Amino acid sequence: QVQLVESGGGLVQAGGSLRLSCAASGRAFSRYAMGWFRQAPGKGREFVAAISSSGASTNYADSVKGRFTISRDNALKMVYLQMNSLRPEDTAVYYCAADYSPSGLTRLSSSGYEYWGQGTQVTVSS
Repeated sequence: QVQLVESGGGLVQAGGSLRLSCAASGRAFSRYAMGWFRQAPGKGREFVAAISSSGASTNYADSVKGRFTISRDNALKMVYLQMNSLRPEDTAVYYCAADYSPSGLTRLSSSGYEYWGQGTQVTVSS
């Protein structure tokens, strides 16, 4: 069982930056791949970024490549999403998710993730 709590969301102007954090509790955090997803009003949940259990590999949605960086600290049981050059279209609720994957695979589909946080709102004004 893994519990996830996101923080760091807020209101920022276009071009600004935010860093989201996801605190995990439970055992074997280092065996879980972690992902960030987002959901804008009236839209489905979409993949943003994922990182393998060891942190050795990462994946990003094309829309955020070069602007967002996912990282993790297994000793602290934390996952981060550094978001730079934010755009109004990045406005959404951002969710942290965990997928048991000790092999090092990362999933891009939300259906592959077993545990989810409650989400944190990010609003980017133009």
